[in-house]
Amino acid sequence: MIEHAACSSPDRELRGRDLPDRLLAVRAAEGDEDSFAVLVQRHARSLFALARCMLGNPQDAEEAVQDAFVSAWRRLPEYRHNAEFRTWMYRITVNRCLTMRRRRPPPLSLDAVGEPAAEDAWSQPARSAEHDAATTALSHALTELDAGQRLCWILREVQGLSYKEIAQVTRTSEQTVRGRLFRARRSLKEAMGPWR
Repeated sequence: MIEHAACSSPDRELRGRDLPDRLLAVRAAEGDEDSFAVLVQRHARSLFALARCMLGNPQDAEEAVQDAFVSAWRRLPEYRHNAEFRTWMYRITVNRCLTMRRRRPPPLSLDAVGEPAAEDAWSQPARSAEHDAATTALSHALTELDAGQRLCWILREVQGLSYKEIAQVTRTSEQTVRGRLFRARRSLKEAMGPWR
């Protein structure tokens, strides 16, 4: 279905690019695959970034996003237009990522995974080593946050969602989102203190 939508007529697809998500979602719910293809193209990159932050690797992230779009296509008649389509897709993607995390085996220790070869490592080895160590420290600090704090932090700091949108995605109040973000930022600030 998504592959078919990618092969749609260029004229029809170009016309749909100027339409708002809400109208495209209505058309897609009526069976217009071209409208759904525009929605997929419009939101796939940000959903992939979210899934990659949550799952840790591109293969799982790609699978989660594909599953989320397939689920959205099937559930379009249920979509209530009081929430933005983007927020609805974030919720579906987050739920898919959480399901995948529960089903997969425990992760390997970071010490057990070999370092990838950096193209520019020879030119500035000290800077490269420092960057790698800081990235590892941030990854570890994020895993130490509880799931709610980590999700709110990713949605706000990586995806740029508003507090209201995060509340809709997580099905909590804006006050809860603010509290989780405050605690996440405080924990990360403490953990990353040596890297400032």
